[in-house]
Amino acid sequence: METQTTRTQREQRTQRAQQRAPRGARAARAFKRAIALSFVSFVPLVSSVPGRVVAARPGAIRGRVELRRMATPMARRPGVADLGTPAGRDIPDLLRSVVYLESAPRGAFETSEGGHAVMDQRNETFVPHMLAITRGTTVDFPNSDKFYHNVFSLSKPRPFDLGRYATGHSRPVRFDRPGIVRVFCDIHSHMSAFILVFSHPFFAMTDGEGRYRIENVPPGTYGVIAWNEGTSSEPKPATVPDGGVAELDFTLR
Repeated sequence: METQTTRTQREQRTQRAQQRAPRGARAARAFKRAIALSFVSFVPLVSSVPGRVVAARPGAIRGRVELRRMATPMARRPGVADLGTPAGRDIPDLLRSVVYLESAPRGAFETSEGGHAVMDQRNETFVPHMLAITRGTTVDFPNSDKFYHNVFSLSKPRPFDLGRYATGHSRPVRFDRPGIVRVFCDIHSHMSAFILVFSHPFFAMTDGEGRYRIENVPPGTYGVIAWNEGTSSEPKPATVPDGGVAELDFTLR
């Protein structure tokens, strides 16, 4: 039989439990809010409407690279064909430059799938003279000349030697490490080219007038570098606004 003392103790325990419950519920709600806030803090967000969260939009960096010095192609050796009417030859495009981000934004390394690119051998010239690719890309080296070529590189990021092969044939090379790869022909010493391999997609090659545009850059401030024929600029800062475009020009001497 429950005594008055026992009933009083039970009522006191119930009262204390009811008093603790609101504090526990508040603590649980506060913990959930903290988790939610910690998740949001890792995502770039812009909110233009109170209470509404909108993802930041990527922008772009564009400008022009001016070359104050002109690199000259290596003189080619005369061949037997020069005794007759010389065939037309491609002149290496030494005015093309590459502009890229010194450090890529977070998340840029999540995709490592490369594609395919082509560096032809035509009229004793590598065409194009310079390629800019992401790591994982396979470059095909077709021979469009009527004589043999032997494409090779001693560059540390990707040394290779394709051996001699005749017109109409092509041999591939996959580039998995970032860096600068200098390409030569073992038969024709005047032939050379560059392949720039990047770990991220934030780079662009200039057009015939030196203009460039790097697309899909997340908002933020970055160091940007221009590169041409082994000469690179010092990093220059560029701040990309939300959904906007940053303007940045370079001069290489």
